[in-house]
Amino acid sequence: MAETQRNKFAEIVLACFEEQSFKGEIILEDHSLVRIISGEMKVVQSDSSYIFGAGDTLLFPRHQLSTLVKYPKDGRPYQSIVMTLTISRLKDFYTRNQMSGVKPHSHKILTLEKNSLLDSLFASLSPYLEMKSELPEKIMTIKVEEAIAILHTINKDIDSILSDFSEPGKINLAEFMEKHYMFNMNIDKFGFLTGRSLTTFKRDFKKAFKTTPQKWLTKKRLELAHYQLAEKNRRPVDIYYETGFENLSHFTYAFKKHFGYTPTEIKSNGAIYVK
Repeated sequence: MAETQRNKFAEIVLACFEEQSFKGEIILEDHSLVRIISGEMKVVQSDSSYIFGAGDTLLFPRHQLSTLVKYPKDGRPYQSIVMTLTISRLKDFYTRNQMSGVKPHSHKILTLEKNSLLDSLFASLSPYLEMKSELPEKIMTIKVEEAIAILHTINKDIDSILSDFSEPGKINLAEFMEKHYMFNMNIDKFGFLTGRSLTTFKRDFKKAFKTTPQKWLTKKRLELAHYQLAEKNRRPVDIYYETGFENLSHFTYAFKKHFGYTPTEIKSNGAIYVK
């Protein structure tokens, strides 16, 4: 697989993944505005999934866990233009324009309908993608503010997302972990997203689940994998990543150690796991 990101010095990049699919997990520190140029992208979150194709435009809110699968289609590689809307730029914009969102928002991925203003914005960004140096600050500010203005014109409720500068507060740890355990993140990140330091996270986790985070995560992920294999008739190669394992060999090893048989032996020997 070949991966290219052009103009790495700027907040605007062209991402290109060729030859085969690319899988990865993200949790963005800033909002990202994305236009798919070619190929397709599947986005999996805790309670929903989406598939985006050429011409689609979407806004990724920050601090949201997502698994991304990007792959070529119709003989063309996956390509997208990504603009980062940093908190510093958004704070400056909303302070100067005295605008703020008043409606609550779900922090879900926002799909934007096709619009000539968006087409014009992304067409104007194309010439910058081949630059070998950082985009001049004044131009970057103009393009980001143009993007914000267009988003506001298209969706009046967008300010509720873009003007929310709050950080994750302390939330229900057990509820969050039950929804997000399949995301392959380190314990520090789980702590941050639940509004806790690492020490506090481990302490509260022990109190809620009577075990350590790593033991609990491994067990939950393996149980989910077993369900996908036995009940949904899926293949190990198709489910190991989305159930929280980095590679197939580690998944196979952990699976056999926990259940006593390999993932591929489920159907052949009629193995049924009982909690």
